[in-house]
Amino acid sequence: MFFEFKVMNKYRSHNCNELRESDTEKKVTLAGWINRKREHGNVLFIDLRDHYGITQCVIEKSEEDLLNVVNNLRVESVIKVIGKVIKRASDTINESLDTGKVELLVEALEILSRANELPMPVFGENDYPEEIRLKYRFLDIRRSELHKNIILRSSIISHIRQLMSEAGFLEMQTPILTASSPEGARDYLVPSRLHPGKFYALPQAPQQFKQLIMAGGFDRYFQIAPCFRDEDARADRSPGEFYQLDIEMAFVDQEDVFNAIEPILYSVFKKFSKFDVSEMPFKKITYKDSMEQYGTDKPDLRNPITICNLSNEFVEEDVEFSAFKKIINEGGEVLGIPAPNTHNQPRSFYDNLNSWAKKDLNAAGLGYIIFEENDGKLRGKGPIAKFIPEAIQDRIAIKAKLKSGDSIFFACAKGKMVYDIAAAARNKIGDELGLIEKNKFKFCWIVDFPMYEKNPETGKIDFSHNPFSMPQGGLESLNEMDPLDILGYQYDIVCNGIELSSGAIRNHIPEIMFKAFEIAGYNKQQVNEKFGGMINAFTFGVPPHGGIAPGIDRIVMLLAQEKNIREVILFPMNQQAQDLMMLAPAEVDEEALNELSLKYIPTED
Repeated sequence: MFFEFKVMNKYRSHNCNELRESDTEKKVTLAGWINRKREHGNVLFIDLRDHYGITQCVIEKSEEDLLNVVNNLRVESVIKVIGKVIKRASDTINESLDTGKVELLVEALEILSRANELPMPVFGENDYPEEIRLKYRFLDIRRSELHKNIILRSSIISHIRQLMSEAGFLEMQTPILTASSPEGARDYLVPSRLHPGKFYALPQAPQQFKQLIMAGGFDRYFQIAPCFRDEDARADRSPGEFYQLDIEMAFVDQEDVFNAIEPILYSVFKKFSKFDVSEMPFKKITYKDSMEQYGTDKPDLRNPITICNLSNEFVEEDVEFSAFKKIINEGGEVLGIPAPNTHNQPRSFYDNLNSWAKKDLNAAGLGYIIFEENDGKLRGKGPIAKFIPEAIQDRIAIKAKLKSGDSIFFACAKGKMVYDIAAAARNKIGDELGLIEKNKFKFCWIVDFPMYEKNPETGKIDFSHNPFSMPQGGLESLNEMDPLDILGYQYDIVCNGIELSSGAIRNHIPEIMFKAFEIAGYNKQQVNEKFGGMINAFTFGVPPHGGIAPGIDRIVMLLAQEKNIREVILFPMNQQAQDLMMLAPAEVDEEALNELSLKYIPTED
């Protein structure tokens, strides 16, 4: 993963990963950080580290002046050493190092920079608090694993750029200071000094600009684009800013976008991982089917469990389990999550899952039935089995494709919560039972997203996805269909349960765009005020176009096998969107506020 780079100047003739047995007896110069020091017998060993690797340096006891210098240096001090390359004794060879068959016998040493006492160690992979790691990120990124992650990120981006250029895409840069846009998250606003009371917004995505590029007559655009969203952090989402592979194509439909992006993702994941990767074309799943089978629009296909809706079974008159019936009658649903081959599991397996659902998911719990064969028939047992007649048990077993020795867990709740519970339980059960395939990257497209959704708090119709998407059926569907039944030409690409990107075929007809926004509560004047530049461009002839924007950070996170996205970002913020190293955000003085015609009004506690 470390690239070799030949260096030759006053600081070093070789890098610290370059020396081999063929260099024996050469006089060389190295420079780097003292990774660690250790005394052994009549010699002092220094592991000298630079960006490329480590070389072991040796100072003999007879070299008192050199020893005194080194003994007064802390680890992570930067030094330059001159010496002769010698072979290691056969019993001291370090096979884990590329330079492990040789060492440098130090003849001269120069201190380039002294290190103070470290707030955290660099050598080793000690688990230090995130607050310390982010405050001293310049030390953190010296650590081997994190250093490799940043190199991997650079390599992935370079490979993507090469692939995109070979596929006929032109790399372009879009503005950073722009107008506010309803992308679904809060904007970061920048006050204008020249226009008091007015604000720029940092782009949540280059959405409008890349569509205008298509209106400008270009055919294939891409950019490794910085995006800014004032939203909360998650393990797979960094607050503040992130990077995406932004793509747009002219004269395309949905399948054309799929055919363009699949080879890019396939090549990246094959090149930078030894795992199996889904063969092309990637599997396509409708949003409706994904929710019904997996409880989420981000399914991890390495998990073979599929859920099923059992609301009809539990609402039957003969079923005496009133807890579920009450919720169903109030608009809730019951979803079943099969757990195969659990007949040998102890009672604690079921109790622990029930406790986990209550504690981690804020659910009422997970009811369950264990199915076993009795006189040639499947019969259920467990706390709620006695409330369910055998005929209904048979229907549950058939619907969930259960066999003897299998169990099924039940999630029951209203609205989206029941799907969230079922999806999390599916992942938990798959993990507990060791069902999730290891060493695989399984991709899928989620397609046919609803164009609109109802806001549960206000009852208002909102865009459910990208507001610039073309509705399936065009203007006719907007005029004649229930908004909640309209589908959009919208799609997500998902890998191992992680959404890498959303995309869409764009709404490029002004008449259709005005109507689409009208349904979401925007009048024509508001649309013109917010998107006037793009609407105006669309009145002068624009091709059908579409695109997608896979997240660079999430791609690297998957390939680096990290669970937290901050492990693949050079200088990330913490979960409170604070830069602990540069102390941002920070207060500014009154003079700066006056220049911007702003006044700070403290909020009351």
